[in-house]
Amino acid sequence: QVRLVESGGGWVQAGGSLRLSCDASERTFSSMGWFRQAPGNEREFVAGISWSGRTRLYHDSVRGRFTISRDNANTTVYLQMNNLKPEDTAVYYCAGRRVNIVVRTPGDYDYWGQGTKVTVSS
Repeated sequence: QVRLVESGGGWVQAGGSLRLSCDASERTFSSMGWFRQAPGNEREFVAGISWSGRTRLYHDSVRGRFTISRDNANTTVYLQMNNLKPEDTAVYYCAGRRVNIVVRTPGDYDYWGQGTKVTVSS
């Protein structure tokens, strides 16, 4: 069974940093993405990366603060989050896609992790 497991969430003060990790149980995923969902909001795209890492997309609100990367040898995807703001508070989800095209739509991803919570206090 394909599994994605996120880790690295927690509590941080505004301006701080966190690094999220997503471990995949197999190397079947091509493009990968991070999404987040705050209470009462829809799940939104945060960042995505192609298999090679050459294509990286970001939501406008995180560009310049967040960096997505991947280690294909260890089937791990990372999200480095710097200069965190209270509005970044959400549950963050890792998602995998078999097609190597980075997209922003949650419904286009094939597998999802259970999420890791990030809380940023002001």
